[in-house]
Amino acid sequence: MNLKSDKLFPRFAAYGFLKNLRFFDPFIILIFREAGLSFLQIGLLYSIRDIATNILEIPTGVFADAFGRRKAMVMAFASYLISFIIFYLFAIFPLYALAMILFAFGEAFRSGTHKALILEHLKMTEREHLKVAYYGRTRSFSQLGSALNALIAAALVFYTGEYRIMFLAATIPYTLDLLNMLSYPKALDGDLQHIPFKNIWSQSKKTLGSFSGIFTNRLALRSILNSSLYIALFKSTKDYLQPILESFALSLALFTVFPPFTGGTKGGLVVNDTQRSAIIIGLVYFVIYLFTSYASRSAAGFSERFPSLGRAINLSFLFGATMLLVAGFATSANLTIISIIVFLIFYALASLRRPMNVAYISDQIDSRIMASGLSVEAQFSTILTAIFAPLLGLLADHFGVGVALAVLGAGVLVMYVFVKVSEKEGIN
Repeated sequence: MNLKSDKLFPRFAAYGFLKNLRFFDPFIILIFREAGLSFLQIGLLYSIRDIATNILEIPTGVFADAFGRRKAMVMAFASYLISFIIFYLFAIFPLYALAMILFAFGEAFRSGTHKALILEHLKMTEREHLKVAYYGRTRSFSQLGSALNALIAAALVFYTGEYRIMFLAATIPYTLDLLNMLSYPKALDGDLQHIPFKNIWSQSKKTLGSFSGIFTNRLALRSILNSSLYIALFKSTKDYLQPILESFALSLALFTVFPPFTGGTKGGLVVNDTQRSAIIIGLVYFVIYLFTSYASRSAAGFSERFPSLGRAINLSFLFGATMLLVAGFATSANLTIISIIVFLIFYALASLRRPMNVAYISDQIDSRIMASGLSVEAQFSTILTAIFAPLLGLLADHFGVGVALAVLGAGVLVMYVFVKVSEKEGIN
């Protein structure tokens, strides 16, 4: 696919790249644990974030479709920046909860909205048939950002000796992304008209009327539920790789002493446990996101290997849930290397699925309400994550991380029968 003549692609790619420079992400559970939180409290924070996001998803999706997707994205990044500052300044549960709510504002304004901007661009340029490949390419830059993010985060922890500095550092790329959003052309807002304040409610009702049709479309609803359940599974479990990696790092006799940086200095730099963990975690996440970047770029080719896009989505769902089940058993059996490798596959599969899910959903929903439709997907995923996260934390506190992962993986496999999408050709 030739993208040299596409002037907007670099901006779409820059959005994903900068958005994923959340330097705290590879260490978020370790940050919370360092602050004295239990796994259950961490799960509750995730639930607070997701319930708040859930409440805000529909109105923010309607706002984006009715009054401007670019404005919604600007509001998203402003909310993110405020939450990062609170996370950096304070380390207590109530203020963490407040920061999570502000983070939820960002998630609600952002989720689905940028994908709708991309899909609007493809519609305007008559390239809608390329949406899997195009979105896969933009997402690959997001994953490259995550790979670089892991190395920068590890370096920050190594040289500062603390985790929370990463919240402050994350304000830099997010400010740049805010400026990037302001450069998007107005045409990407879609078919919008200036409306007086007194007519805002009538415009909202018009958008909501189209939006409600999603729930009467069986194919659209199934496609949204399939994607949402897998997203929730991934979001609620992916960070549990961090304590597994920390345990692995501390069991190794590597990186205990670094050589001196100058020839005239005797001895070497003694590395503490936090720094050792940062090195291992940073390197592993770097490799993971290189794989996920490649997976995103390969989404179109992967889906074309199957008789239909629906078949690719269904089989990848089953394989992903099975991988989590295996990771749980491996963790419980102290087969840490196997657990890490399986998590790598789990991450790559989530990245591979995302472009396919977006394409499948977009085929079932009117382009005029795409942001709202994808917000429904995000809403369902946040409801499920809000349930999964504290349940996973409670199980981890009482039975260990391995058992918690295995139980959730098995549970989602059982749910597959309710979210299986149609595999017939011609409906996609």
